[in-house]
Amino acid sequence: MATFLLIAAIVLYLLGIAGCILPMLAGQPFCYAAMLLAHWSGYVHLSTTTLVVWGIVTLVLTILEWFLTPWMTRRFGGSKGGEWGAIAGLLLGMFLPAPWGPLFGPFVGALIGEIIVSRSTTDVAIKAALGSFLSFFLGIGIKLLACGGMLASVLAAL
Repeated sequence: MATFLLIAAIVLYLLGIAGCILPMLAGQPFCYAAMLLAHWSGYVHLSTTTLVVWGIVTLVLTILEWFLTPWMTRRFGGSKGGEWGAIAGLLLGMFLPAPWGPLFGPFVGALIGEIIVSRSTTDVAIKAALGSFLSFFLGIGIKLLACGGMLASVLAAL
């Protein structure tokens, strides 16, 4: 059973890394589940504090991930139309071929939202769309750091 749990942890961790890049998979929750399985396997001994801290980090990052794109769109001068467009683009982009759909979906959505809904000029729309595009990369970086930290915790506890 311990070997099965360890193999399942490795599979979940690989899914978690993929989920850091693909928005249709929840990256950090998969990595956290992998961390728990590795702990329960008996091969890795993590403290309760470590598990609780990474659980809180996972929860906070998962929630923040949904707010990052609209917030950055606003910070770059976007309006509500751009925010909703970025969210719609993110959701629709998940169903388009990777990496183009998830990568450019929020950008195109924010651009269309700014131009059509908010009637913004092209310069304002492009700037707001750039904010959503940058938030995608910032989100990937933060998620990869968290998953890397979880992996480092597991490897240190071997």
